[in-house]
Amino acid sequence: QVQLVESGGGLVQPGGSLRLSCAASGFTFTGYAMAWYRQVPGKECELVAEISTGRGSTKYADSVKGRFTISRDNAKNTLYLHMTSLQPEDTAMYYCHKDNTRGQGTQVTVSS
Repeated sequence: QVQLVESGGGLVQPGGSLRLSCAASGFTFTGYAMAWYRQVPGKECELVAEISTGRGSTKYADSVKGRFTISRDNAKNTLYLHMTSLQPEDTAMYYCHKDNTRGQGTQVTVSS
């Protein structure tokens, strides 16, 4: 059974940083591309970043390029999202995705 458990969200001031983690289990982590999405109530889910298998090629939404970094630790079956220079518009529920499966999410709130 696929399980994705996100953590690391919280309240941060504008300009601050957070690192999200996603602990994965129930599948061969190294065999799958992974992604982070975010969603604000009333809006569509937005792809934030994705990372491939193997060499771990990455892609980012234009809105987070240069500020967010997605990475994976295949030995720990864990996906990360390091977020810097956070802005109020980054406030959302952040979800770890494997194909069409996602975790319960972790809330990120950027506010002074």
